[in-house]
Amino acid sequence: MFQLPFPVRDANAGAAASPLGNLPEWNLDDLYTGEDATELKRDLDWLEEACRSFAADYEGNLATLDAAGFLDCVLRNEKINQIAGRIMSYAGLRYYQLTTDAGRAKFLSDAQEKITNFTTPLVFFTLELNRLEDDHLGKLLDQKADLARYKPVFDRIRAMKDYQLSDELEKFLHDLGVVGDAWERLFDETIAALEFVVEGDQLNIEGVLNLLTDPNRDMREAAARELADVFQSNIKTFARVHNTQAKEKEVIDRWRGMPTPQTGRHLSNHVEPEVVEALRNAVVKAYPKLSHRYYELKRKWLGLDVMQVWDRNAPLPMEDPKVVGWDRAEKMVMDAYNAFDPRMGEIAAPFFTDGWIDAGVKPGKAPGAFAHPTVTNVHPYVMLNYLGKPRDVMTLAHELGHGVHQVLAAGQGEMLSSTPLTLAETASVFGEMLTFRKMLDNAKTNAERKVLLAGKVEDMINTVVRQIAFYDFECKLHDARRGGELTPDDINALWMSVQAESLGPAFEFMDGYETFWAYIPHFVHSPFYVYAYAFGDGLVNALYAVYEEGKPGFEDKYFDMLKAGGSKHHKELLAPFGLDASDPAFWDKGLSMISGFIDELEAMEA
Repeated sequence: MFQLPFPVRDANAGAAASPLGNLPEWNLDDLYTGEDATELKRDLDWLEEACRSFAADYEGNLATLDAAGFLDCVLRNEKINQIAGRIMSYAGLRYYQLTTDAGRAKFLSDAQEKITNFTTPLVFFTLELNRLEDDHLGKLLDQKADLARYKPVFDRIRAMKDYQLSDELEKFLHDLGVVGDAWERLFDETIAALEFVVEGDQLNIEGVLNLLTDPNRDMREAAARELADVFQSNIKTFARVHNTQAKEKEVIDRWRGMPTPQTGRHLSNHVEPEVVEALRNAVVKAYPKLSHRYYELKRKWLGLDVMQVWDRNAPLPMEDPKVVGWDRAEKMVMDAYNAFDPRMGEIAAPFFTDGWIDAGVKPGKAPGAFAHPTVTNVHPYVMLNYLGKPRDVMTLAHELGHGVHQVLAAGQGEMLSSTPLTLAETASVFGEMLTFRKMLDNAKTNAERKVLLAGKVEDMINTVVRQIAFYDFECKLHDARRGGELTPDDINALWMSVQAESLGPAFEFMDGYETFWAYIPHFVHSPFYVYAYAFGDGLVNALYAVYEEGKPGFEDKYFDMLKAGGSKHHKELLAPFGLDASDPAFWDKGLSMISGFIDELEAMEA
């Protein structure tokens, strides 16, 4: 199944009152020039025939191929992935620009169905690959270096060997995938169509989430209560989506013999369960010295006896509410990238000049932000909902980091360029850190430095603490769903069970906050994705500490790491920096950077 890109950033964004300058829009012509483009029809026709002939030539014969024949088979499969990925990237990106447009939704659905039908005969490839004996495959790899470079791909596929079903059932599940996608689309379209009214203004979800960062506390409260009211009005739909998706996953996992709901995600991330557990435990243990401590500071800054949920992302009283125009945001991020290494700035430049970014907030546009790599012979596209807040500048730096990573990894080819989610956040979080450090260095007053530090701490808490709380919520949700249908109240209770623990005693929770699980896209699109954010943040914090120590050749090693794409395990990628994510102390090293920032903020209060 070829999956769509989806908003991967839990960003607070919305409608802005001040002009932001000329916000760029996507030019998708590098993929296709339109739904009726002759190149698109050509590729669809080619794909149908390529899938048919691939199955005719190789099904039942994989074990008989010599090294040269096996390499030809792999290269043909890779070309099929590339053409199918190009078509789905175009259909998906057009859809996310305007999810409420029926024509775009139909085009996307039709493209998905065609490609699913075309590629169903290819399901045999991974099934037969997994039936090859280890020594047989090993001999083939030893005989041909060009084939051996695909070993990481084979390893990831063969990690599923113990959970593989019969050929017939695997083809059935492949065909059935479009039904699961329909539930995802229902979620996307429901979210995009929600209407909120705050102080007489009608807003979409981006607009109302943006008000949670408004300097006016009454406005923030009004936005939070409107979110709660609208979510409650649609809660049955959201509960139905989550119940269905979780049940579908439970059925498939049970048939495959997956020991836990998280197993599939860990396998696809090429990360050991104990590493994720060490990360999770380190973060939960650190709640008191991270989020609890920071929010107690913020409560004092805001002059409150207790914080409400609408105060979590409130600007600080000393914060300058000025809007950052697009040109200035571009300069801030590009200056930081170029200061690290001009090669990074060179790779990032076309995103701004060649229509690779869609930045504006528009009715019907998907919420959040993402960077989609498309295919390795085109280029990535970045989507934002840019409103000129400092957090939006950080989101730009984040998504541009993804884009740079995807450009560098493209040299690995279609099957090796894609990184596991745990490593996919490396360049994005590093790009944020570069931009933050550049801004911190340029701070002219203690007050400005304090605001920047506080903003970075909040972002890190959102990336680490909040995402691990999300992960715990998902673990509880999928575990509970195995015991039967969950009512909206059941899901609400699971959500609240992780919120107080993660945010701490500085908070009170308004009636209605229990429904705020409803709008998080990751739970629907990619279960257990969220721990990748915490993994990436911890990894980058440790990596940045090495950079600050002035390790010789860091920049070249960093570029080599990004160029590796998905061709290496996290142990191999981190070894040149003297780091090891399987060491429990590794995560403490990353978390200490966050607590160090909080130490500095506390010292400013002394």
